[in-house]
Amino acid sequence: MKQPKQAPRAPLHKHTSRNEFSKFLAGFGFAFQGLWYAIRTQRNVRVHLAMAILAILLGVFLHISAVEFALVFIAISGVFIAEMMNTAIELCVDLASPNYHPLAKVAKDVAAGAVLVNAILSIIIALFIFGPHLWALLFHTL
Repeated sequence: MKQPKQAPRAPLHKHTSRNEFSKFLAGFGFAFQGLWYAIRTQRNVRVHLAMAILAILLGVFLHISAVEFALVFIAISGVFIAEMMNTAIELCVDLASPNYHPLAKVAKDVAAGAVLVNAILSIIIALFIFGPHLWALLFHTL
């Protein structure tokens, strides 16, 4: 005979909610460890980081608007998210298939392709945002 499902129990101790909050905060630590791992071990992440810093500095120099900065930060975060997902997929594929397998190659290539598409989109966004400002700077100061 099946036992009826019981409702979730209330915490036995006051420390349980504190423990949950500690776990929540620890999650941020794990996330920062993942970010640091990607920066430390992935050349492309470091290249994207350098490009992100240049884009932010160029935005400050050109006095782009808040909306334009928001779009720049969306583009930057999109590339970082794609690059980090690519890294996670590559690591999982390597773990699951340490020897060469054609499907493992396809999985890694598709993940890398997602990064490429996102990087191209970011370049297009940069041209739309920085292009008019650079054009005005070049041809109004001559």
